[in-house]
Amino acid sequence: MRTDDSAVPASSPAADPPRFRPEPDVLSGENADVYFERAARILAAEGIDPVVSMEIFCRAESAVLCGAAETLAYLRAALGPSRRHDPEPVVESLADGDRIGRKEVVMRITARYSDFGLYETAILGIFSQSTGWATAARRVVDAAAPIPVIGFGARHVHPSIADQMDYASVVGGCIGASTPAGARLAGLAPTGTMPHALVLIFGDTVRAAEAFDRHIEPEVPRIVLVDTFKDEAEESLRVADALGERLWGVRLDTPSERGRVTADLVKEVRARLDLAGHERVRIVVSGGIDVERILYFKEAGAPVDSFAVGGAISDASPIDFTGDLKEIDGRPIAKRGRIPGRTDNPRLQRVDLGA
Repeated sequence: MRTDDSAVPASSPAADPPRFRPEPDVLSGENADVYFERAARILAAEGIDPVVSMEIFCRAESAVLCGAAETLAYLRAALGPSRRHDPEPVVESLADGDRIGRKEVVMRITARYSDFGLYETAILGIFSQSTGWATAARRVVDAAAPIPVIGFGARHVHPSIADQMDYASVVGGCIGASTPAGARLAGLAPTGTMPHALVLIFGDTVRAAEAFDRHIEPEVPRIVLVDTFKDEAEESLRVADALGERLWGVRLDTPSERGRVTADLVKEVRARLDLAGHERVRIVVSGGIDVERILYFKEAGAPVDSFAVGGAISDASPIDFTGDLKEIDGRPIAKRGRIPGRTDNPRLQRVDLGA
């Protein structure tokens, strides 16, 4: 199996560092648990607005943090220099991609409660869902190493969160993501081959591959599906002969009705390509790939060049996060069962809210 950069489809930056746009429904509190809005009204009516410190943590023994960049986008909208604050808010945070442990504080927000209390639901939800995806991606990536993994899970989630899921998969170690929106958040170009629908409409794999080659930008790697009509090894040879040096790789996605992709199939495709002089053509494997399947291919010595993984990442359960008030107007405080006062974490870094 290849383990060098030749096994990685080229991805060029498509944007600046992650740019999350705060959603109006979140900023207005429409997506918040209603008791936060009621608490805000009560405190305003009573003229109470202390400076509080909230700490955010999770109970997972080990996880890959994701959601900090998106959370900071909301905090900048709420606490940034465009609004006047007294005193100046302070946000300290870990970064997306950091490994975190049980009950480690990943973010601390110090500001007047009225400036950010309404967003607790959103902040915890962002961290919980995104960290779940990123942690699942890291499990897959670690199992596959050094073979690269592409995130391909958008079809398993609601479209309103597909970009966050793709971004989280990259945070977790995937080298690319399939949607333009998700890849853009990660600063990459989207990664993908062609759908079976294209091959079916053309009625022939080679005709579809040639059309792809004619019309798609030359910097996009030519990776062709070879399981639609004929034997995968035969189709791989036909496509390799037709596209020549322009062919980056073939993708095996044999459905369960035909026995799925097997280690022996990968070995046969590799052998037949090599015998025909197409040693440069890579093999991408997809279709229900998870940690167990990846280990199966590796233990069998199947020469896979990269994996495309969907449900094993997108179906990850959220990792619960909690937000606790630990100081009110500088006075240590906590609910029962928690230690009053700030929790030390020297890894936290102060964030520039004007960025």
